[in-house]
Amino acid sequence: MTILRIGNASGFYGDRFDAMREMLTGGELDVLTGDYLAELTMLILGRDRLKDPGAGYARTFLRQLEECLGLAHDRGVRVVANAGGLNPAGLADAVRQLADRLGIPVRVAHVEGDDLTASHPGALAAHAYLGGFGIAACLREGADVVVTGRVTDAALVTGPAAAHFGWGPGEYDRLAGAVVAGHVLECGAQATGGNYAFFRDGDVRWPGFPLAELHEDGTAVITKHPGTGGFVDVGTVTAQLLYETTGARYAGPDVTARLDTVRLTQEGADRVRIDGVRGEAPPPTLKVGVNRLGGFRNEVAFVLTGLDIDAKAALVREQMDPLLGKVADVRWELARTDHSDAPTEEMASALLRLVVRDPDQAAVGRAIGSAAVELALASYPGFHVLAPPGKGAPYGVFEEVYVPQGAAAHAAVLHGGRRVPVAPPQDTLVLDDVPEPPLPQPPSAGPLTRAPLGLVAGARSGDKGGNANVGVWVRTDEAWRWLVHELTADRFRELLPECRPLPVTRHVLPNLRALNFVVDGILGEGVAAQHRFDPQAKALGEWLRSRHLDIPEALL
Repeated sequence: MTILRIGNASGFYGDRFDAMREMLTGGELDVLTGDYLAELTMLILGRDRLKDPGAGYARTFLRQLEECLGLAHDRGVRVVANAGGLNPAGLADAVRQLADRLGIPVRVAHVEGDDLTASHPGALAAHAYLGGFGIAACLREGADVVVTGRVTDAALVTGPAAAHFGWGPGEYDRLAGAVVAGHVLECGAQATGGNYAFFRDGDVRWPGFPLAELHEDGTAVITKHPGTGGFVDVGTVTAQLLYETTGARYAGPDVTARLDTVRLTQEGADRVRIDGVRGEAPPPTLKVGVNRLGGFRNEVAFVLTGLDIDAKAALVREQMDPLLGKVADVRWELARTDHSDAPTEEMASALLRLVVRDPDQAAVGRAIGSAAVELALASYPGFHVLAPPGKGAPYGVFEEVYVPQGAAAHAAVLHGGRRVPVAPPQDTLVLDDVPEPPLPQPPSAGPLTRAPLGLVAGARSGDKGGNANVGVWVRTDEAWRWLVHELTADRFRELLPECRPLPVTRHVLPNLRALNFVVDGILGEGVAAQHRFDPQAKALGEWLRSRHLDIPEALL
């Protein structure tokens, strides 16, 4: 069968608006996908729907289609997106109305069954991560546009691939290959040089969006349209493969992909081949993301300038603490951003952040703000705050739970309203983590230099609920022999003191010359709770790369 070309035009709700037009006009394409959902997005859409029952989907997608639906139709490109969020049926109806108004004859279908909110009392939104066979059913029945609610990000690729190549539920190696390709595409420009540790290797001022050339055997080539910015190489693809994953087994509703079998080969400029991917049966359960309102949050950032920073911080804490006794959760954090003998006032200043949380909005509202403001003429010299304190805003809590595969009534809803049920997988398997493989011999001893880890290693980090993952990789076999022995879980904790009291698990992926670290609990109750300065752990990997350790001079 012919190659199936699948592109991506969105990695999150709020991504570059003109990417859809760019992908439709920049080169050959069969399917255009868009990923609009994340844990935080589901909470935002849930709050939207509380105000308006007809809301709950990504309105940006509808505006993009208003400009681009005719282009997609003229070029024969099918569009598949999870922009339906909490209301895929509502978005499908809105797309049909748009198409009718524009006079474009397209067939619109949607996927549903992910919404399990009714089974989780007190949840604002609870949605199962569905697989790709609902999407495949829509496409096999002739849909031109398919919108979904909460599916796995990779399902946006596995669904079209299964429909095009006729794959069935048990073709695990092929499905796993598509999952890996889908995982590379799902975050848009992160595969083409965006957020890349070695960004100085190419021009990443305006990276284009990626596409995958899929083959019937499940192999793929990751590339981008000619003339678009950024670059695609083994490193950019490796970085994205490590993003928000854990161990060697990457489990999904349709298949468990073995990341330790992935082979990456630079096939030419901006072309990376993915092959060798093995698949196993999926687990017997579906992941469900449960979003709840956790309470109310407020924050005050005190600016401390010049001398005696620690004493100034201690003074304002002594003044504020008696007023915070009834607040459920109080956190102080001093960021020493100040420089000695600084040439600008900003560079001479540190920030003392007070974050308060409580189920009662009044407890963290104007009383906290007023207490801070009333110190304006009665505290440390140079007193001021970054912004006037607010009245306290709601924050969310994310929980990951699991239900049997059959608990979700997965269905394709076709143009005209006909429903096609999607059966859960017949074969499932409970699989443990893959044991750590045999390690290569360490490099021979030689002179060492104290230097940042990032001079030899790349990293990418992200969030999964309250946990964070940090993928670290190197680009030569010699560097890999050093890294795999040097960067143990204990050394990781040593380099990142914030992780010392937390469980850290290391996973070894020799084919990628990579290590993946999972830090349990570092993000508290998830991104919406804003537990720490970097609530999605986006820069945790860059902090690690900046830390110094003894590195063989031969690698520098």
